[in-house]
Amino acid sequence: MIRDAITAALTTAMKARDAERVAALRLVQAALKNRDIEARTGARPADDDALVIEVLQKMAKQRRESIEMYEKGGRDDLAAREAFELAVIEGFLPSQLDEEAARSAIAEVAARIGASDAKDMGRLMAAVKAELAGRIDMGRASRLARAVLDG
Repeated sequence: MIRDAITAALTTAMKARDAERVAALRLVQAALKNRDIEARTGARPADDDALVIEVLQKMAKQRRESIEMYEKGGRDDLAAREAFELAVIEGFLPSQLDEEAARSAIAEVAARIGASDAKDMGRLMAAVKAELAGRIDMGRASRLARAVLDG
């Protein structure tokens, strides 16, 4: 489980006295704890790894946006810290599909569910999210799905 890997990495970083990595991993654990608290009132996903991946992807997206903003503002020190945190977070995410593999996987899902035009975009994205969650960014998936449906 990803959650166990995060805990083990935190222990290792603490023993190695790697303060930056410890801080980044504690941020991840805090985000997971907050998501667990939120999940108490709603339906919990059957797969804990799916919940962890969802949280990690959200954190990674936030870091990417922060890096971009810090670089525009000339704050390279803060951008470097965010980049380090992003690297730690991405270390626990499953490998992402490259552009061509993602396009072919989405085309395969579209063929299987019979999606052929823009009216089927919602159904296609629901199926893609169910099958490829964690392996592709949903923003990129949306763009690729639109391209697949447009032909």
